[in-house]
Amino acid sequence: MPTNSYICTMARLKYPIGIQDFREIRTKGYHYLDKTTFIHRILTEGKYYFLSRPRRFGKSLLLSTIKEIYSGSRELFEDLWIADHWDWDKRHPVVHIKFAKSDYQGLGLAQAIFNELDKSAVELGVTLSKATFKERFEELLVVTARTHGRVILLVDEYDKPIVDYLEAPEQAKANRETLKQFYSVLKDADPQLELVFITGVSKFSKVSIFSDLNNLNDLT
Repeated sequence: MPTNSYICTMARLKYPIGIQDFREIRTKGYHYLDKTTFIHRILTEGKYYFLSRPRRFGKSLLLSTIKEIYSGSRELFEDLWIADHWDWDKRHPVVHIKFAKSDYQGLGLAQAIFNELDKSAVELGVTLSKATFKERFEELLVVTARTHGRVILLVDEYDKPIVDYLEAPEQAKANRETLKQFYSVLKDADPQLELVFITGVSKFSKVSIFSDLNNLNDLT
């Protein structure tokens, strides 16, 4: 039976409408419905995942939560189920690609991907030298794994550069080919990867950019 003080505390919490960052929710007084039991199952029972959901269904928050888990941010999970069911010394470097926040419309998709990879490299403290985004992605995974351990790769809204151009078929097709090159790196990157989690709006089978990655566990 909840105590009066517990009920008052819950009443003071705010609803995290539109907030996609787990750290912000947990440190700034927002409600969080504990889904860590299910997240733990995902993290311990597989390696390659795909999830398709409409926008505002919590995909970005899910990836943000996974990032904090592998970053060892135990303080954010106090009073949640996973706090006592996870080895918090089990840390891995996280590469988090957010296509919704990349400027592919202004810079072009190839340059936007290049910039995202450089941003991740800076966060992880590694140096990249390759010339193309495909080579740079491969280099990021290899160097990070060698320096910090196997990589957690999180890709949010993988299909946004295509979905945004549905009324411009030629550009959508060009972006699809660019993304196909980008994701093809994962085919041979298994030794460097601890977990891959990709989210989007459209089913990957309909977009046809994962032909080289046929081991995705579709949670949709």
